[in-house]
Amino acid sequence: MARIAVGGFRHETNTFAPTPATWDDFEKGYSWPPLTRGEGLFEAMRGYNLALSGFLEAAASGHELVPLLWASASPSGAVLEEVYERIVAMLLEEIEAALPLDAVYLSLHGAMIAEHVDDGEGELLRRLRDRIGSSVPVVASLDYHANVSTDLVRHATALVGYRSYPHVDMAETGRRAFVLLSEILDTGRRPAKAWRQLPFLIPLPWGCTTTEPAASVFRRLQALERCDGVTSLSFAAGFPAADIPDCGPSVLGYGADSEAVEAAVGALAEEISAREPAWAGRTLGPEEAVEEAMRRARRADRPIVLADIQDNPGAGGTADTMGLVTALIRAGAEGAVAGLICAPHVATIAHRVGEGAEIHVSLGGKHGIVGDSSLDATLRVEKLCDGQVLGTGPFYGGARMDLAPMACLSIGGVKVVVAGKKVQAADRAMFRAVGIEPGEQKILALKSSVHFRADFEPIADSILMVEAPGPMVVDPGRLPFAKLRPGVRRRPGDATSTVEPVGERGSPNV
Repeated sequence: MARIAVGGFRHETNTFAPTPATWDDFEKGYSWPPLTRGEGLFEAMRGYNLALSGFLEAAASGHELVPLLWASASPSGAVLEEVYERIVAMLLEEIEAALPLDAVYLSLHGAMIAEHVDDGEGELLRRLRDRIGSSVPVVASLDYHANVSTDLVRHATALVGYRSYPHVDMAETGRRAFVLLSEILDTGRRPAKAWRQLPFLIPLPWGCTTTEPAASVFRRLQALERCDGVTSLSFAAGFPAADIPDCGPSVLGYGADSEAVEAAVGALAEEISAREPAWAGRTLGPEEAVEEAMRRARRADRPIVLADIQDNPGAGGTADTMGLVTALIRAGAEGAVAGLICAPHVATIAHRVGEGAEIHVSLGGKHGIVGDSSLDATLRVEKLCDGQVLGTGPFYGGARMDLAPMACLSIGGVKVVVAGKKVQAADRAMFRAVGIEPGEQKILALKSSVHFRADFEPIADSILMVEAPGPMVVDPGRLPFAKLRPGVRRRPGDATSTVEPVGERGSPNV
């Protein structure tokens, strides 16, 4: 029986987003559990599709698990310095109280940035090593959008990444991390490691693993992982809205044979690079997208889905830009539903006046996004609810969300779902809470980049990617990077967007 400390500290940081991650954001949580410390961790994680939940489930019998803390906040701008330091201090206090330990498992993101620290996870692991020394195995799970750094690889014994986007395998990743840690504990040997960074950024929508080229990349990954001497391979597509040197995709490998691990990582990196032009895609402006959606809806018996990719709250979006909503209203898109708009003040007013009443409000547009403005209009209150939502889809399944207050409003044949909290529209249960059955609508306009696909793609006739104003700029070539390392192409396959001489970085000696 091993004594394993377990915990998680997660944030996906968009350095170009207008709002920071505050203590309140972590304390209240997101669509995931709120900040939890100590014994309450086990109950808080129960039933969630999260890596820590999967690890706890796999390790429940046969080991002594010591709870540290769980802290997660909605993607946004940088974590405030005092917030980062406070949470790290809490985690390290729990570690010191738990010593001696046989191992540590952490659920991390890999793209966390604080006001004063570009590499949130690498710095965390560096400080962790100062407390526990170099001999205790530390295994961490990472998000598919991790921007992997030298310090992160150096200080972790092993890193295990998600293999799906939408992230339907988060809990499974935790289980895979447990298997890898168990092998390390059973054999008493540290695996050889290899790591390569790739010299181009991947826009979020085109990293989807249910479409090409990512689908083929992961088939190749699984084949390479079966090679003798290779135990684990991960491909992290990177989070492109992060102005740090380590922004971008990378490949990680672990195993008993250092040469085999190096060869597998190299082969997978070549596979990804060979498909570089395919990592870019086409978007439509809001008016063009609405026109096309209405044309398709006339002959379709299932919804046309419009993905409002630049205001994805799962990537630092504010969930209140109005570009796509306004285009739907102006076009008279009967049978269209848009959501979820984060507008607690509007939802509160709707609850005050009640169902059937009309309200004149200024909806959205509260964060000064270039090209965006609020919708000043009179809307009818169609349906109200308390915002207690239990996720039922493959991504949010089991998530207990408090989105209060929630309201369904209507104007000109278009319905708009507003909520008191920011959340990615990635589960049909969010719309059912206010009386809308998603599969019966003509058009669904969702604030999401890819995660919506897990629950909405099965009911969709077709999907259009919409480039309306928002803080999650889909084209990294338009972002004003100042710290990105030399040699990185900000657009896949576009040599003119290269920062400086092209190259790749990585070292087997981390």
